[in-house]
Amino acid sequence: MANSKAAERFHAGTLSEGWRWFGAHPTEKRGKKGWGFRVWAPHAKCVSVVGDFNGWDEQANRLIHVGEVWEGFIPGLTEYTAYKYAVTGEDGKVRLKADPYGFHTETRPATASKLYDIEGFHWTDAAFRKRRAQHPVYSSPLNIYEVHLGSWKLRENGDFIDYRDLAKELAAYVKDMGYNAIELLPVTEHPLDDSWGYQCTGYFAPTSRFGAPKDFMWFVNHMHKNGISVLLDWVPSHFCKDEQGLYEFDGTCCYEYGDPNKREHASWGTRVFDYGRPEVKSFLFSSARFWLEEYHIDGLRVDAVASMLYLDYDRQGGAWTPNKYGGHENLEAIGFLRELNALAFTVNPDVLMIAEESTAWPLVTRPADVGGLGFNLKWNMGWMNDMCHYLKMDPWFRQDHHKDITFSIMYAFSENFVLPISHDEVVHMKGSVVGKMPGDYENQLRCERGFYAYLMAHPGKKLMFMGAELGQWHEWNSHQSIDWYLLESEENQRIHRFFRDINAFYQKEPALWEIDFSLEGFEWLVHDDNHNNVVVFLRKDKKGRDLMCAVNFSPNTYEDYRMGVPAHRRYTPVFNTDDPAYGGDGFGDKEPVPVEAIPSHGKEHSAAIRIPAFGAVFLRGEGVFPKPVKSRIKKQAKELVEK
Repeated sequence: MANSKAAERFHAGTLSEGWRWFGAHPTEKRGKKGWGFRVWAPHAKCVSVVGDFNGWDEQANRLIHVGEVWEGFIPGLTEYTAYKYAVTGEDGKVRLKADPYGFHTETRPATASKLYDIEGFHWTDAAFRKRRAQHPVYSSPLNIYEVHLGSWKLRENGDFIDYRDLAKELAAYVKDMGYNAIELLPVTEHPLDDSWGYQCTGYFAPTSRFGAPKDFMWFVNHMHKNGISVLLDWVPSHFCKDEQGLYEFDGTCCYEYGDPNKREHASWGTRVFDYGRPEVKSFLFSSARFWLEEYHIDGLRVDAVASMLYLDYDRQGGAWTPNKYGGHENLEAIGFLRELNALAFTVNPDVLMIAEESTAWPLVTRPADVGGLGFNLKWNMGWMNDMCHYLKMDPWFRQDHHKDITFSIMYAFSENFVLPISHDEVVHMKGSVVGKMPGDYENQLRCERGFYAYLMAHPGKKLMFMGAELGQWHEWNSHQSIDWYLLESEENQRIHRFFRDINAFYQKEPALWEIDFSLEGFEWLVHDDNHNNVVVFLRKDKKGRDLMCAVNFSPNTYEDYRMGVPAHRRYTPVFNTDDPAYGGDGFGDKEPVPVEAIPSHGKEHSAAIRIPAFGAVFLRGEGVFPKPVKSRIKKQAKELVEK
């Protein structure tokens, strides 16, 4: 890439492959092998490269000033050499900065970048990527297992497991459990374990906690070979103020807003990217493209989108600057997100761009040309909040909060939703998934099975954070493994088996995913039975075949629960959360349930099923009600009603 062309695009905010131009790359100059360096520091008086190789001497390897960019060549350096930029600001102060475009870093608490050549990895995932392109997410199953690599599993001595060993264990586990995608909490380099990766310093570097960059490439490649998509949490909403990071990079606000009313998220202790500055846009566009292109990542879940969209987000006492129209919308961030998504789909038409957006902002998953933000999926935070509120409630009082489990259908098809029970719902005194449920542990496990079945049946793609499948009663602790020891207990083996079986059922049942984003794939049968805490609905596939989903959020069993149904011949039970194999009592229909010409719930036909306490049953509609019999029974039913 020619210097003049790259620089022009960088300053125009359209350079999306900036990692090829900026940063450190192996090169040769005048017959000598070495490394070339290039960094943006518009207000610096001087920039040099320092490290052990020159005794951290700021005068030894100065870079040349070319406009706002500094560049140079150092011969004789070898891969893995640690380095930083010594950036002298206009105030005369020298700041030691990690490379914003660096591919590799020292392992915390050390903070230097490390020379690394990312070229040459042999990818073998072409078949997987071809299959994925043939099955768009809109009409395909998507069941995501959310993972924090630092605490999914540790070695016996408490050390982290490296990327390659993690890949082997995690791929085998995820595949066996019936998930078809993983979402990783940020693997971009970050200094503090407690941030879980959400306050990062290396937007082009997978964290060195688990190995080198090509080890992470191997991780992704191995997941793909096992049919598992890899999604990354990616954080363009803010960055940490650690001195080696992007924070006031050349002594001035380079990457962050200069306006003090826009510059900082005070409650997070972080700086906000300046989405109106072309060079910052080029940096972020390049980071997103980098993970999709160089690491074959299948999708980016964009963190904290709401904080980007609103100028007054978490700003107390009116300390915010309105946009040019006097509103609180961040017009620059809106434009950035639209361009980001357009870029992502240009790089890979099959990519998943997922918004973690917690407000009612409209058209998040609609194209920019109709006023949307251009994502293709959005976390349904409203559904998540309603469900967590409902599940923690004493069942006696649930009748007054029935809307918590029905209101989501009012807006379920306004966006392309993912239903998330994420890491945020199992920390900071919120309790584990099973810990949200009422009663003793046996009852909590029963409730968890019923709730997870409801999640599987509700329109939308699925996401569950690691540990729920173990029946883990502790909150997530990012400093230790999830509670694998629970699988020594028979009751936990049973909940584990339940998760495996219902995940497998989900993947094989088109009615649960073929029409997730349209009302055509959903029909209420019973939505208003708040006294019994029951909902019953149909999910439908593209051929019109339906699956009855009945969920009971009460402690009562229902022996003869009747509801109006389509004119099938029968409904055949295909899944029951109360199966003894899962720790249940086996309450539910064992044989096909006949459909009768008895009017109910506004329909001419009805069926009576058995629903277990705190459980769910799925039944598949089969056959068509015979017309002659239908007419005769309908006449008899009418006569009975008249009498």
